[in-house]
Amino acid sequence: MAILIGYFIVCASVFGGYVLSHGDLATLWQPFELLIIGGAALGNFVVANPPHLMKSVGRSIMAVFGGKKHNQETYMDLLALLYELFNKARRNGLMAIEEDVEDPSASELFLRYPRITMDQQLLDFICDYLRIISSGNLSAFELETLMDQDIETSLEEAELPGQALGKIADALPGFGIVAAVMGIVITMKSLGGPPEELGLHVAAALVGTFLGVLLAYGFVAPLSTSMEHRARESIKVLECAKTAMLATVNGIPPQLAVEFGRKTLYSNERPTFAELEEHIRGR
Repeated sequence: MAILIGYFIVCASVFGGYVLSHGDLATLWQPFELLIIGGAALGNFVVANPPHLMKSVGRSIMAVFGGKKHNQETYMDLLALLYELFNKARRNGLMAIEEDVEDPSASELFLRYPRITMDQQLLDFICDYLRIISSGNLSAFELETLMDQDIETSLEEAELPGQALGKIADALPGFGIVAAVMGIVITMKSLGGPPEELGLHVAAALVGTFLGVLLAYGFVAPLSTSMEHRARESIKVLECAKTAMLATVNGIPPQLAVEFGRKTLYSNERPTFAELEEHIRGR
């Protein structure tokens, strides 16, 4: 919703200011200029990106219009789930959670947290590392190194769609200039015509530059930035799980281990200590 509101403000400001300055909106409607700019941008995108990344860009655009992937309730469910897993392992040994992490879809414990089981990336992260922890073959330092590499790779992959769209935003003003130059070429062919006709050709050519800049900095670049923000936010949940799991590996009690995880969250999403404790007890 915020993105649509932002786009409305951009359009209202640009076109509203133009109309108030006695501009004619019909002059700005140049479908062939849009064809040149849009077609060139699309071709650039197809050449620069492999098919799987193009699909990821489409999915990411749809996702960013859907709002945040994780909210405070998701984080509280994550910490409550980790608390229950840590507590169960502390009471009955690490082998007690083996069945839960091997098949979370059949685990009564995991099924109580649908927000977590619906996020396949987070679910795999939790189960994979709890499985490694239960094997007891890695030290805390080695486990942290492996987790950091995993999270870094996930972040790089999550940021790729936004970066790909950002490169299109960088290219759009150039394609606008291409459309403008082609419009000037057409204008030069009409130099012997009436001044009114020349004026229309020049105006159409300048619209190409205008559209390229507007599309780049008013629409595509902000969307790209929003996608990158969402990618970084989506990784924060993995960092939270990582910190809590490393704390329990180092022998910290479950209640304090999840507190370590809580402290990694952004302040606007972080539940208070009392809220988290109440949420855990409510489960």
